[in-house]
Amino acid sequence: MRGSACRLPAHITPMEQTLLLNATYEPLKIVHWQKAVTLWCQGKVEIVDVYDREIHGVSITFKLPSVIRLLRYIRIKRRFDYVPFSRANIYARDDHRCQYCGDGYATSDLTFDHVIPVAHGGRKDWENIVTACVSCNRKKGGRTPAEAGMHLTRTPKRPESAPAIRITVGLRNAPESWRDYLYWNVELDDT
Repeated sequence: MRGSACRLPAHITPMEQTLLLNATYEPLKIVHWQKAVTLWCQGKVEIVDVYDREIHGVSITFKLPSVIRLLRYIRIKRRFDYVPFSRANIYARDDHRCQYCGDGYATSDLTFDHVIPVAHGGRKDWENIVTACVSCNRKKGGRTPAEAGMHLTRTPKRPESAPAIRITVGLRNAPESWRDYLYWNVELDDT
């Protein structure tokens, strides 16, 4: 399966995602289905499970991969004292709570805020970015908390350690074919 035989029509743009497993069946990450097909065509993965949807190319037809597994084990080098600076990790550090009003929100209802605005020399780092609800973010605007008459619930700082590697996917949104692999390391109940 090399060359143009694996090329997919450009007009196909489904939203399906594929769960990538290590050779040991440990979940690594979620990749776009096109990346999954590329890895398969390169002979780097095997397809473990598929969706019902078929993809039709000029000379090939196959079902969209749902779960793929690397044929060679890759060792994950993790620094447990390093937490990548990302929106998701800021929300996790702040426990999905607005750092001004203290209320908890769904991710879709949160923003992040520069405590010291960029216009005042504020940096984009762990110590200057906090989670904020839309209302508080608008109220604060381009001012410092003191200028806006607002107070932080806690001082922002870099997390001391990274949580265990995890793939975040809502249970209701996870395809049925992923469920056996997402819980591979959960202790089973005796009952």
